[in-house]
Amino acid sequence: MRKLRWLLCLAIMPTGTLAQDAAPPDLLSFAQGAVPVAVTSAPSDLRVGIDQAIGVIDGNWAGFGILRKPAVAGDVVEMTFSLPAPTRFDRFAVPNVFETRSPSQTFVKTVEVLGATDSVDGPYLPLARAELTTHESDGEQTALVLSDDQPEVRWVRLRLSGGIDVQTDKSFLEFSELIGTGVQQEPPLSEAFAGVWSGRGVKLELEQKGPVVTGCYDGNSELKGTVRGNILRALGADPAGVPSQFILIAGDDGAIQGLRSSNGAPFKPYNGDRSDKPATCLQPEPPKLGCGSIVHGIGFDFDSDRIRPASQGVVEELYAGLSADAGTGIRIIGHSSSEGAEDYNRDLSERRARSVVAALVDLGIDPADISAAGRGEAEPIASNDDEAGRSLNRRVEVTCSG
Repeated sequence: MRKLRWLLCLAIMPTGTLAQDAAPPDLLSFAQGAVPVAVTSAPSDLRVGIDQAIGVIDGNWAGFGILRKPAVAGDVVEMTFSLPAPTRFDRFAVPNVFETRSPSQTFVKTVEVLGATDSVDGPYLPLARAELTTHESDGEQTALVLSDDQPEVRWVRLRLSGGIDVQTDKSFLEFSELIGTGVQQEPPLSEAFAGVWSGRGVKLELEQKGPVVTGCYDGNSELKGTVRGNILRALGADPAGVPSQFILIAGDDGAIQGLRSSNGAPFKPYNGDRSDKPATCLQPEPPKLGCGSIVHGIGFDFDSDRIRPASQGVVEELYAGLSADAGTGIRIIGHSSSEGAEDYNRDLSERRARSVVAALVDLGIDPADISAAGRGEAEPIASNDDEAGRSLNRRVEVTCSG
């Protein structure tokens, strides 16, 4: 899988971005809870798998080889993705359609998107289609032609075939990203992040209290994170201080699917099955938020400072932790990603921080002990070049001076 940016910290993952002229969130990105559940190719076995499917939704627009074996005329690749909640799309697009200078490699030509409402097995209805041509400059997008009827769907199937410039009988195909925007129901809070998981390179133990998660990995390294919808974002460090970052989604079958970056290396798949083995490294302290926390689980309406009702549990956990800490001089600091105007980002990040302050005051925090500040896009903790990094930069930090 292509290189992902180094993502350094937990973040708010709002329904919208923090910019007045920013595009709506890409609901077909792993960072927004979309998960690959099946990958097939026919009639040839092109050895395409989950890693390539994650590459299609990782929010990085760079092109990459989507096949492990070359395709011949008539070969079709299908990737099926599960969405965290019913979604009605209003736009699909493919960015950065560029050709690699190689007679045996070309960009995918035909792109079809289908959706299902009732089951991962279908029936699937056509949602959009396009015949791609190459772009002239970086950042361009080709919008797919939408079908007349756009139902609410829970599963999306991407069908890829052919190549733009086929010069040999067998060609390796490239692709970049499938972008999907629209309206999605608020995903319910997953309570599946408690237990033990194991797999290749995976040794993970988690404890969950509402939206807050603590745990350990690799047998001796601690992590902390926050859940919003079906996504856990967590930060960890080993005893030597080497950091790791996690984006994890717990499936209906109990398995964990996700990405992990350690010590600044590219994110790689981090997938494990639930284990019956007892936990060995979980700490006795229950998960909590409070002074020093970096919180990502508070969602806002798109381009708004209105806290979404589903985030009330995170706010209540933060209130409980601050009350237990008996913190004073509390400051709620809002941060944004970089889409849109810098001044607007700073203003909206401060208004969002003020909304969090108001919610905490309503719960009982003394107004004299708490204030808000907005940093906008000035202090990124991750790259703003892809949705994964942008979603990490949107965050709230909590500091206390007493």
